[in-house]
Amino acid sequence: MSAIKLEHDMWVLVADGEKALFLRNEGDAQYPNLQVMREDHHDNPPTREQGTDRPGRLHDASDNHRSAVADTDWHRIEKDRFADEIAAQLYKMAHKGTFKKLVLVAQPQVLGEMRKKLHKEVADKVTGEVAKTLTNHSVSEIEKVLAGS
Repeated sequence: MSAIKLEHDMWVLVADGEKALFLRNEGDAQYPNLQVMREDHHDNPPTREQGTDRPGRLHDASDNHRSAVADTDWHRIEKDRFADEIAAQLYKMAHKGTFKKLVLVAQPQVLGEMRKKLHKEVADKVTGEVAKTLTNHSVSEIEKVLAGS
């Protein structure tokens, strides 16, 4: 991964399907100093705790053949919903002029979902992306990963 130049006042979003950190660089490109501006949590238990139905069955016309239908992945659906919420929050922040430049750091699936949902006003401000899960890392570790060391 190449290093990301964290300019002064640049924002960094670090997210997965359950947690989002909104960070702002109060330092400069040479000496970044990310500060947590906001932290959001989204309760997302495993699918087994969210859905208790047995898998559905399909019958063919002769009624001699039955097929199982795959279970719904409620955990994945909640991750997608959280990505939608983050995209909406970023739009509100961009519309208010909260940030001029943004780096997205997210779990690959969440990053892909957010990309689809980002408003053009936000997408135009994205200067870099990192497809990694860093939400449980310290801010100093996040700075090191973004610096490429």
